[in-house]
Parts: sequence; C-alpha cells; structure tokens
Amino acid sequence: MQPPATGSTREIILGTAERLFAEHGVYNVSNRQISETAGQGNNAAVHYHFGTKNDLITALVERHQDALARRRADHVARVGDDPGLRDWVACFVLPVTDHLAALGRPTWFARFNAQLVTDPTLHPILEERFRADPAMATVLEGLHRCVAELPPEVRAERATITGHLMMHMAADRERALAQDVPTTRETWRDAANGLIDAIVGLWQAPVS
Repeated sequence: MQPPATGSTREIILGTAERLFAEHGVYNVSNRQISETAGQGNNAAVHYHFGTKNDLITALVERHQDALARRRADHVARVGDDPGLRDWVACFVLPVTDHLAALGRPTWFARFNAQLVTDPTLHPILEERFRADPAMATVLEGLHRCVAELPPEVRAERATITGHLMMHMAADRERALAQDVPTTRETWRDAANGLIDAIVGLWQAPVS
C-alpha cells in the first residue's frame, strides 16, 4: 500500500497545477509538466498523489471551497429580513471577489475556474461543488424568488450568463493584476460593486 501523501507535497503540486492551468490552459499542460515544475523527482507524482487529471481538477476546485462556503454563509447571514435582488446577487459575487482579495497577488484561481465554466466536460465538477453548498442553494432560491415573473427558460439562461460574467470578469481582472496592467476598478471590492450592478441589470432586463 502506498503511504499517504504529505500535505506539503500535495499543496506544492496543487499550487503548481493551478498556476500552469491558469496561464497555459488545462488541456495544454500534462501531469508530467506539473510534476517537473513542482520539483518532484518522480514524473508520475501527480498520478501518484491524485490519480487522473480530472481527479486533480476536482482537488483544485475543492481547495478553495471551504473558504468560499464560509464567506458565502457570512454574507447570507447578513442579508436581513427582506432581502432584494441586489442582496442576493451580492451574496453570489462577494464571496468570490473577497476570496481573491484575501489570496493576495498573484492569484490563478479565477483564470482556472473560468476555463471550467465554459468546458462541458469539466463544468460539472465546478457545478457539483457549488450546488453542494447550502448557502449557495439559499442564494439561488432567494434570487429566483425576486425574479419569479420571468419565464423558467429565461431564468435558466440568465443564470448561465451570470456565471459566465462573474468568472470571466474576475479572470480578466486577475490576469491584468498579474501582468501589472491598469484596471478600471482599484480594488476587488470596487470590481465586485461593478459586477453586482451589471448582474442586477441583467436580471431586470426586459424579455423579448
């Protein structure tokens, strides 16, 4: 039986994989490249500690979920007795932007996740973890109550657009910060405010 992987080795591999995936794309990086860049003498180290590439991606998604879930639960607890659409959208956006701010610079989390959002093979990994969060379920239920007049197919479409907008705008800002490119908003909280405005407008837009 193989001995359990040490936390430090796993974290080195996870951090390296997240960076390489963010910078070069999930499908352009091999497990061997990750092992070599992580300084592992065994080129099969990723397979040894995580299994398949999908197993590694799952571990990367889960790496951030505890912190995101705690932040989301905190925001949900503060929405008050009569929350509106903007309150629920803020509960969707702020946990992600606050987490990115707390990670410091540079980060790779948003660029990695943006790839999962658009990939039909990998997206279910991300979707499953978000849906398993009770606070996220509360946010989605609250948001949909606020737009109950919209047809179901429109709500489903706008939920998809919201996810894309959230992750790709975060990824664009993360990339700009990593490259020292000026951004339109000074801080992650400022960026969150702009995103919240845009997403609220999306949900309130007329239906053709």
